[in-house]
Amino acid sequence: MMNAPHHRIVHVELVEKNVIRRNMEVEHERAVALFDLMDENRFALVETPDEGPFRLFLSAEDNRLIFDVRKADDNPLNRLTLPLTPFRTIVRDYFMICDSYYKAIKTASPSQIEAIDMGRRGLHNEGSELLRERLAGKAEMDLNTARRLFTLICVLHIRN
Repeated sequence: MMNAPHHRIVHVELVEKNVIRRNMEVEHERAVALFDLMDENRFALVETPDEGPFRLFLSAEDNRLIFDVRKADDNPLNRLTLPLTPFRTIVRDYFMICDSYYKAIKTASPSQIEAIDMGRRGLHNEGSELLRERLAGKAEMDLNTARRLFTLICVLHIRN
């Protein structure tokens, strides 16, 4: 289904009510996820796959994750809504292991850093698969696209 050149996201924007100051590591992860997502992704709406390429506005409102999907000309296509609750535990655990990873790279041995990074990647994959499962029947994406979107979901979880 997702082999055509129009089965992709051409714009992603995080829509946040409050401007939040994030630490350098989080800003770096956000920037890398956005860059990588724009560089390469596979995404299509199940009901209207040929309406792409897509513009995506991602937000969190009232304990819901909102995927506002639009055509390239900004006309609305679909507003996918997911409960945030299934993501909370994995995002919390992911933040904890990321914090451990950033502390470890300053003082730990290479083998310790590698072990923490493997755990971090495992949680990231778990969150990405959860996203794909929750969007099943609504939107399809490849694993790398889901990984980058999961990173952005984590960024949206950060509060003051």
